[in-house]
Amino acid sequence: MAVNIDTCRNGNCPWPSRTRRRSAARRWSGSRWTRPPPSTWPEFDASHLPEHRFVALDREDGVVGWTAVTPVSDRCAYAGVVEHSVYVHPDARGRGVGLALLTALLASTDAVGVWTVQSGVFPENTASLALHHRAGFRTVGTRERLGRHHGTWRDVVLLERRSPVVG
Repeated sequence: MAVNIDTCRNGNCPWPSRTRRRSAARRWSGSRWTRPPPSTWPEFDASHLPEHRFVALDREDGVVGWTAVTPVSDRCAYAGVVEHSVYVHPDARGRGVGLALLTALLASTDAVGVWTVQSGVFPENTASLALHHRAGFRTVGTRERLGRHHGTWRDVVLLERRSPVVG
């Protein structure tokens, strides 16, 4: 699958302007391990740091994946630590989209001095765990009953990637 990785900065993100967004949201919501994409640009913009947001676009400029980060804390000691999310549309899985997105994300975080990128993944999501390990993340441990998914308490595998150029 040929994809283009594009930035989402200063309101130029192609996500909310695509007519296929509603259709994509319906398809994504049926996936077991993903959530629907943010429904509006203001929702996405307010919750993610602008310099570290990327989308994967297919040949028709449809969004087939995205990644973005949020700060883990507003305390200055954690200024270089972010938590990321990466989502790949079910139809695009296994085609390198996730790795391309994480590669772009990690280059952007390294460039501005972020020293740790972390994420939490359900243990059953072995594809995501493998993707993160391929991208240079390591498993820190499992936090028991940390997340709720469809009303059920879930264990979450904590992953982190320490920057090779910062710190």
